[in-house]
Amino acid sequence: MARRVKRRTEKDTEGEPGEFVTIYVMGEAYQVPKGLTIMKAMEYAGYRFIRGCGCRGGFCGACGTVYRTKESYKLKVGLACQTMVEDGMYLTQIPFYPANKKVYNIDELTPDTQELVRHYPEIMRCIACNSCTKICPQDIDVMGYIQAAIRGDIARVADMSFDCIMCGLCASRCPAEIVHYNVALLARRLYGARVAFRAGHLQTRLKEIAEGKFEPGLDRLTRMSEEELSRLYYQERDIEPE
Repeated sequence: MARRVKRRTEKDTEGEPGEFVTIYVMGEAYQVPKGLTIMKAMEYAGYRFIRGCGCRGGFCGACGTVYRTKESYKLKVGLACQTMVEDGMYLTQIPFYPANKKVYNIDELTPDTQELVRHYPEIMRCIACNSCTKICPQDIDVMGYIQAAIRGDIARVADMSFDCIMCGLCASRCPAEIVHYNVALLARRLYGARVAFRAGHLQTRLKEIAEGKFEPGLDRLTRMSEEELSRLYYQERDIEPE
């Protein structure tokens, strides 16, 4: 979500160096410098982001944007922090993609080959068009992990979808109306809760945390000044060699 603060008009850009293009935000025309991302262009146009900007680096999926380019019949989607503006681009933001998510208790599920299909039977409608993979900003083989889900390979789905940022762009392009990222989320939860090997040292560390072993050290850190914290971080800590 963005809130307009001050509209940049063509007159505002007179005398500024560089080439400008025209974009349309929610139907209004703005002159912005060529070479900006959609997010930076909207800020240049006077919009202040109050939601839907996130990390600004392509890792959180909060800035999903729908747009249409000049003289093109196609409706396109992308992340505003990665997609570059084009002259004549019409755009609108979707801070999240509306999609159904099944409700379940992970402790009651069985990690067998049919669990993913039971909760998301629509994966059986996959026509292997690969649109989901082509649109993924993380270059994840989305169609590949959906095929693994159909086979019931929970571990494979969890591994292949590990970098998913749940932006919803894959679901926006799917003709079978599959919500890929929710399928992957269930697979990762099942794998973590019921399949993955339990590390002994992790249980030990959790027990130490519950017993308050690290409370004195945390209290000391919270009482430090910014200068002391800076010295501790940059000068006194042990840093592994590159």
